[in-house]
Amino acid sequence: MQPSRNPTAQSPKPPRSQKASPVWTTHHITIHSSLVASSFVATAGEMPPRRRDRRRPRDPSPPSSDARAPPSASGLRLTLLVPLLLLALVLAALGFSGLLSRSPPHSQTLQTTAHSVYERGLVKRDVSAREILAEHTRVSENRSQRNFPNPVLAYVTPWNSKGYDMAKLFSKKLTHVSPVWYDLKSDRNRLVLEGEHNFDAKWVSELQSNGSLVVPRIVLEAFPAVFLLEKKQKEKAIDLIVSECRDKGYDGIVLESWSRWAIYGVLDDQELRYMALQFLKQLGEALHSVSSQSSSRHLELIYVIPAPRMQKLNNQDFGPEDLVHLADTLDGFSLMTYDFSGPQNPGPSAPLKWVHDSLAALLSAKGSSHSSSHSQMIFLGINFYGNDFLLSRVVVVLSLEEILFIYLRSTSHLCSGMRKVWSIFSSIRMKA
Repeated sequence: MQPSRNPTAQSPKPPRSQKASPVWTTHHITIHSSLVASSFVATAGEMPPRRRDRRRPRDPSPPSSDARAPPSASGLRLTLLVPLLLLALVLAALGFSGLLSRSPPHSQTLQTTAHSVYERGLVKRDVSAREILAEHTRVSENRSQRNFPNPVLAYVTPWNSKGYDMAKLFSKKLTHVSPVWYDLKSDRNRLVLEGEHNFDAKWVSELQSNGSLVVPRIVLEAFPAVFLLEKKQKEKAIDLIVSECRDKGYDGIVLESWSRWAIYGVLDDQELRYMALQFLKQLGEALHSVSSQSSSRHLELIYVIPAPRMQKLNNQDFGPEDLVHLADTLDGFSLMTYDFSGPQNPGPSAPLKWVHDSLAALLSAKGSSHSSSHSQMIFLGINFYGNDFLLSRVVVVLSLEEILFIYLRSTSHLCSGMRKVWSIFSSIRMKA
């Protein structure tokens, strides 16, 4: 389970969500956009020559305070229209944000039950939205017994505070908990790890005392040219990550970078692609050289990978050869099998056939005899949320910088045309 159009994204500054946040989520991607208002400047032509003022001179004394001009008809109409306009704007804002809904409110208080989801008949192919709304706050009384033998990774987002409590409540069922806290960014010619202020020592300690490994997510947003092509910067990136794990007592990290590398064109260049994979291997080896403070294991590296959109893989997809290349030095892969549909093409978030095909494509390496062991390394993403797409006619005007910012923060695949636009922009920026 990983975070969205994300997710994920981010981290320290919570974005405005366009959908209901889950208890703990896979990946949320929210895009901030702003309206650009046009300003009009009225210009006047040449002034005609001044004529002699033949009006009677005004009385210099101030008017009497009792003298009141009768209100005009236009003034009355304006006075009556202003409250109506304000009311309409408030109602529109409530309706757009989802606060004003015709659907009945649903309880957000957790309810416990002794019956499992199987006994309640909830595990089936055809599940209605009404069933989900009726059951999403009902949890099992059993908070310690695990029914799934393999590792389970749960993501906790800062913009959903309930996720922190739920992670503690069910920590004995979760082998890995990943708070979405960090971003590794470029600041001119240096690298900066942002998100340290999100660290909660007490929360981390409580999870680790119950047996969960805390592996915060780090999004690699730094320009690839900064650290892939320069050995010192690559070593600096690895040192920042390992030092943060050692100082905060983490059990490893979850790293997300593949979608960013696709945007920058790294994956289309064979040499850069190889250097990117080697960076992941070096980071994994560096983490494995450090022992975890809360367990007898070494620090772990779990890597986030996007699910392919088509059966035929392209350069931007993480393929079976990449999995085989990294399997020896990584501890797991978080497969983002969610957010299949979007506003442009509304539909299900995780079609079952697409999830199955994505997993099959990833384990189809030719000549590999380790497909069984590799399958145990994959965390299959399950979204704990649904999308209610609102088809609106609202037109949002964006500046060029805002558009580039949206594409920079997005973890979704871009069409080939947009990748070319971004490559051109990146080259111009590097030359500037």
